Amino acid sequence: MTDERMGEDLWRALRRLPRGGGVVFRHYATPPAERRTLFARVVRVARARGLIVVRAGAWCGPGADGVHNQRGIGLRTAAAHSRGEAVRAVRRGAVVVFVSPVFATRSHPGGAGLGPQDARRIMQGLPVVAIALGGMDARRFRALTGFDGWAGIDAWL
Repeated sequence: MTDERMGEDLWRALRRLPRGGGVVFRHYATPPAERRTLFARVVRVARARGLIVVRAGAWCGPGADGVHNQRGIGLRTAAAHSRGEAVRAVRRGAVVVFVSPVFATRSHPGGAGLGPQDARRIMQGLPVVAIALGGMDARRFRALTGFDGWAGIDAWL
């Protein structure tokens, strides 16, 4: 997951992602022209590293493998903070669902995490790839069951 807080650390984070991993390009607050330029650069780096790129928000140029939290072409992903949101995401065609926040995170200051058990319940029995998000890192993921992968922002910085 990207956002404006990353600044130049975005490039270091992209270098740290494992081949076959992915990037959800958010940068919602970046002005349109700057966002398109940044997105094009992210796509170039991602292609060179064997990463998938999914865009969130307004169209920011060609190169995305899919879209996040919206209808579109290609891989469809969505965020879910509750069972109802997860079910709606699946009905809208999402094949990857990010359950968030599993743990407390800087992205949601002052908010509590769902906790592993409640996060698992959100995705139980749904026919999609379940990704844990929110306060995640490799250590926490190894101790977590019921998820196919994990995502983060700070963990890659």
